[in-house]
Amino acid sequence: MPTLWLGHGYLEGRSLSPDLGFTTIQGQRVSLGEWRGRPVLLAFWASNCRSCLEEMPELAALFRDYEGRGLRMAAVAMPYDLPNRVLSLAGKERWPFPVALDPLGELAGALRVELVPNCYLLNGDGAVVATRLGKPDFRELRETIDKLLREG
Repeated sequence: MPTLWLGHGYLEGRSLSPDLGFTTIQGQRVSLGEWRGRPVLLAFWASNCRSCLEEMPELAALFRDYEGRGLRMAAVAMPYDLPNRVLSLAGKERWPFPVALDPLGELAGALRVELVPNCYLLNGDGAVVATRLGKPDFRELRETIDKLLREG
């Protein structure tokens, strides 16, 4: 069955608040407004989610390929995930993208994320243009990112 990247109903075409953001495991606060003007991929995951962990190498490759072209990305741990497990796993795996904690569910709540893995792709205006529950079709994801980068 083909994977589809679809607009996400109630969020489709709406820009998220530029004040909305997350804190990386290094303690850096990032607001989505700082990333305006560039496509953003938010990958929600949990340390006890096998599918999430299986897709991380492909997300890392995608980030390495597109970071220099303007893609911004964060892997956002779900609010129920234990911070010490997230820190340990991220330290062991050394993913190239920012790993974020969302202990109060600020970002997950704004996007109504309940299940993982779950990815949200935002355009340069901060609007949700695509979402995928489950492992992405990375070829299709790359095509969508390429299109956003061409559109500026």
